[in-house]
Amino acid sequence: MDRFITAFVDQWIPIVNHWLHLMSAILWIGGLGLLMMAVVPALRKSVPGELVKPLANAIYQRYQRIIGGLMLVILVTGGINIAYVNRLMKATNGEGFTNPYLIALGTKLFFVMCIMTLFLYNIMFPPAPEEKGTAEGEEADPEGIPFLRAAFWFGIFIVLMASTLKHLHH
Repeated sequence: MDRFITAFVDQWIPIVNHWLHLMSAILWIGGLGLLMMAVVPALRKSVPGELVKPLANAIYQRYQRIIGGLMLVILVTGGINIAYVNRLMKATNGEGFTNPYLIALGTKLFFVMCIMTLFLYNIMFPPAPEEKGTAEGEEADPEGIPFLRAAFWFGIFIVLMASTLKHLHH
């Protein structure tokens, strides 16, 4: 029975935790990609121009509620992942995190802070539905969702750093 409990704690909890972490990140970044690459272009083609931004914003505001929950899951599971990987690396090499791992982890956390900052900015300062663009006629946020492209690219770099981390601790 002790062996079963040890295997459960050492193997299954980290597996499920990592899966939850990855699924949350996939849903967040995949949703941003869907908005940017499919929803907004479809709105541009199918509804009058003055309705694109209000509709895109309405969709994004609904999506923000989902992101809030995902952010919480990502923060909790990320902390658990860090603790588990440190324990695994200590068992493997006797010293825990290596310098390359810490650099990659710091870089990933920087991008996580960037994407979370953009998310919180959009919650604290939602765009007014009547905003059309800048004085020169150029739109500040062509998708109708402030910083959508930036948030998506931060997400892509987070996934790159996650891949790097996975490679560095094996």
